[in-house]
Amino acid sequence: MANQSHAANMTQGSIWKLMVRFAIPIFLGNLFQQFYNVADTFIVGNVLGTEAMAAVGSSGNLIFMLIGFFQGVFVGAGVVVSRFWGARDHENVSIAVHTSVAFAIVAGLVLTLVGVLLTPTILDWMHTPADVLPNSIEYFRVYFGGVIFAVLYNAVNGIFQAVGDSRHPLYFLIFSAVVNTVLDLLFVVSFGMGIEGVALATVIAQCLSAVLTLYVLTTTDGPYRICWKKLCMDWSLLYRIVCVGLPAAIQQMVTSVSNVFVQSYINVFGSDVMAGWSACMKIDQFMMLPMMSVGLASTTFTGQNVGASYIDRAKKGATTAFLLAELVTIVMMIPLLIFAPQMVYLFNQEAAVIRYGTLFLYLLSPFYILCCVNQVYSCLLYTSDAAD
Repeated sequence: MANQSHAANMTQGSIWKLMVRFAIPIFLGNLFQQFYNVADTFIVGNVLGTEAMAAVGSSGNLIFMLIGFFQGVFVGAGVVVSRFWGARDHENVSIAVHTSVAFAIVAGLVLTLVGVLLTPTILDWMHTPADVLPNSIEYFRVYFGGVIFAVLYNAVNGIFQAVGDSRHPLYFLIFSAVVNTVLDLLFVVSFGMGIEGVALATVIAQCLSAVLTLYVLTTTDGPYRICWKKLCMDWSLLYRIVCVGLPAAIQQMVTSVSNVFVQSYINVFGSDVMAGWSACMKIDQFMMLPMMSVGLASTTFTGQNVGASYIDRAKKGATTAFLLAELVTIVMMIPLLIFAPQMVYLFNQEAAVIRYGTLFLYLLSPFYILCCVNQVYSCLLYTSDAAD
């Protein structure tokens, strides 16, 4: 049976050391996750061509739009679990964990139904070009057929992070990245399955990772262990989770809907511009990793310290997170501005795609500093909410 050794108490000790120690595994895990996202785009762009790359590349915004609200709610679940964990209220930790997993199952089933049925309509609203539309529909329907595994995977990883365990999510993401990349090569290169193979590889990798995460959470000896007989939603606690997560859910929805509008405008200009935007977005996701990782670390840090009624320490943690995220992001922007064309070239060698992708990267680069502010501000909202 697994033990609690990876769980961490973030209410004691050096703030910046705890923050860095917790954020590094999150960063590495997200890095591996981006690697398998990049593997999809790299293999598609170099094996299946520009139209297929455009179809896969345009998937991110639509997927994010459909699951963004629930991801925001799971942020609330993580905050609630971390508060109970910081207060050493193990009974409510258990209730919150079972409520989160039960809600994730329901949310996954709803998203599967909505995604499979509404994909063609949404793609039509996004002005998806005729040469890209068949591949897009095929990709989305396969992906959303297994989206419940992605929802469960993210929900359980959030539970681990809420109790200060960023090691297990790292292991799961490494496993998922390796499985997805191997299956991409097998299905697309060896079996010639095309865009369906790319989507199927992602679904299988997420399914195996979800099963693995649930197994570990079921066999741990901590208070956050899943006992399947106790799996149900505590409605009062679910209401609290939704209230805490609602600002993040609305933010996710607003961001994702705006991204869908941007994607719809990009689609009007054809597959070359779509492929350039796709490459830009993959690189952009790497740029967002430091601030995302530090933001997740600060959310856990804040939740645990608010739960322990250490409000001043929680606020100091938010300031530390801001400075760390800004520093790392500035350092990463330097190679981005110097090697932007070479980065786009990795995904597609067509001159038009490289030109558009590079232009998009140059236009986006000034906004990364502002994104750091947004991450820390969200953390401060949780602090003030709990302190009131």
